[in-house]
Amino acid sequence: MREWNASLLRVARIFVPSRAVAEEVVQETWVRVLGALDRFEGRSSLRTWVFRILVNTAKTRAQREGRVLPFSALNDPARVPEAAVDPDRFRPEDDERYPGHWSVPPRDLPEERLLAAETRAKLAEAIDALPATQAAVIRLRDVDGWSSEEVCNALDLTEVNQRVLLHRARAKVRRALEDYLAPDK
Repeated sequence: MREWNASLLRVARIFVPSRAVAEEVVQETWVRVLGALDRFEGRSSLRTWVFRILVNTAKTRAQREGRVLPFSALNDPARVPEAAVDPDRFRPEDDERYPGHWSVPPRDLPEERLLAAETRAKLAEAIDALPATQAAVIRLRDVDGWSSEEVCNALDLTEVNQRVLLHRARAKVRRALEDYLAPDK
């Protein structure tokens, strides 16, 4: 419980309107897990099973709270007409040394600046500004260290949708961080 509680809370916040409600959802999830533990069949990892219970509990609670996340967005992220990264940021495919690589590599930043609380706060702010499904995927993959398979199982996504959502989320967070760390600031 101690190890997963923070992650459960972050995922629950995607579906419900407040932290207090998310905490209630997490508590209800643990009660359901304890009540159903004898029925756990091991077809997925325990963590995936617990997070699936959380998502179902949070969705039900969100409906009661009047905030419903349209899960149709999870099934077809390609419907959103947005470029994840400006194509001009990449080297041409006929580049001799690095075809398709970033045209300008990320700036070499001092370690102190990256580790600063202010920078971490900007990263969290950038993730919070993402659409809910992108935020969920990037948090589970990059913050909590989940595998793509675990994220797909927990959020009921296809592998392709998970990759698209993660790519878009990373691109937006990278852009926000670059803007923040620009030398003219």
